Amino acid sequence: MSARFGPAGNADSFPYKSSVDAPRWLNELGLDCYEYQCGKGVNVGEQTARRLGAAAREAGIALSLHAPYFINLANPEPESLQKTIGYIVSACRAADWMGAGRVVVHSGALMKRSRRAALDIARLSLKAVLAACDEAGFGHIALCPETMGKINQLGDLDEVLELCTLDERLVPTVDFGHLYARTLGGLSGPEACAAILDRIRAVLGEQRAAGFHSHFSKIAFTPNGGEKMHLTFAQTDFGPEPEPLMAEVARRGWSPIFICESAGTQAEDALRMKRMYQARLSYAPQRP
Repeated sequence: MSARFGPAGNADSFPYKSSVDAPRWLNELGLDCYEYQCGKGVNVGEQTARRLGAAAREAGIALSLHAPYFINLANPEPESLQKTIGYIVSACRAADWMGAGRVVVHSGALMKRSRRAALDIARLSLKAVLAACDEAGFGHIALCPETMGKINQLGDLDEVLELCTLDERLVPTVDFGHLYARTLGGLSGPEACAAILDRIRAVLGEQRAAGFHSHFSKIAFTPNGGEKMHLTFAQTDFGPEPEPLMAEVARRGWSPIFICESAGTQAEDALRMKRMYQARLSYAPQRP
């Protein structure tokens, strides 16, 4: 099994009238996955979701879904936790209608707490979320905590990996643009890519690491805050560059899902990533 590549988006993101048309269009481009965006809330209806899922299966497009952006696993207030549970269960319900196997979840904000305190709260919250998802019948859907791009957000690589140790169903969403931005450009290039992948394997083991979920885009950052805005591959002032990562994943023979989040060119840039990966795959020696 090889890596899959596709864009993030919804009906407003691409040149078609309905999200239901996305899978066929993406298949014709040469892509093979798609992440449906519910960042502003889970507003997709059951009929539309089921039609999208049927179209995706016909076109061979693997679906994932992004849960609402305003989820904060690190908020300890009981009322906030119940809202978080509700948002994630709703996201899983929509994913289930579509046949999407993965739901991406933001880790949260520090809220003036230490990183350790915020992570401990997020661990407890995520356990409650998993229990609620199981009770609702969505235990077959993988939740994918995401690495975040702002320095004051919970969700550096080690924090996300620690969350994923809570249950084998949890899959890390490693956003390489976010890691680049929150380290002010520090995590970029071949050595950084290898170190990130090595760290995932060290914490989760080879099998789980090989199938990680990923977002990728170039991201502009500010010196004090981290992430500022998403860019396109054609913009060169900021990184990271995709080719070192494609080369390293191909060398290892891993099969992650790569969702491109470029600013308006996410489908075109996803295809560029796939071509880089395939070119490297054709001659990459496999790591033992």
